[in-house]
Order: sequence, then structure tokens, then C-alpha cells
Amino acid sequence: MILHTTEVRPLPGYRLFLRFNNGAAGEVDLSAELEGEVFEALRDPVLFATAEQHPIMRTAAWANGADLAPEFLFELMKAQRGERAA
Repeated sequence: MILHTTEVRPLPGYRLFLRFNNGAAGEVDLSAELEGEVFEALRDPVLFATAEQHPIMRTAAWANGADLAPEFLFELMKAQRGERAA
């Protein structure tokens, strides 16, 4: 199965609520990940709040064209929960 998100919802504090096609769901804090030319712009809370489920890539994407791989988001969510990688 190819991992992808099925729901992306922006939350305050540079967090996203995510649901994945493998049944996992939860929050991910992206505050430490917003570096580099494309991602630093997401420090603007108004722009960060544009996060949505991209209809083709099936992952989190923003109005400025930034997106993050679903595998990265899934592993970050697990790490932030204190779960070990599989």
C-alpha cells in the first residue's frame, strides 16, 4: 500500500491534524520543520492556515506551493508521539 493522507486540517501553533489511508491519525507539530525558502514562508500563520489535502498528490499542501511527503509526515507524527520507527 502506498501511504497517503486522507485528511489534512491546519491547527494553531504550526500543527496539522492528519489522517492516513492506513488508519493512523493524529497531530504533527511542524514548528521545527519550517526552514528553507519555501517552508519559511509558512511561519506566517495566515499562509500556514491554507494547508489542505492536495487532490492529486494526496498529502499536505499549502497555497504557496509547499508540500510535504506523506511518509515524512507519518514518521514525524510517530516520532512526536514517542513511537519507534517500524
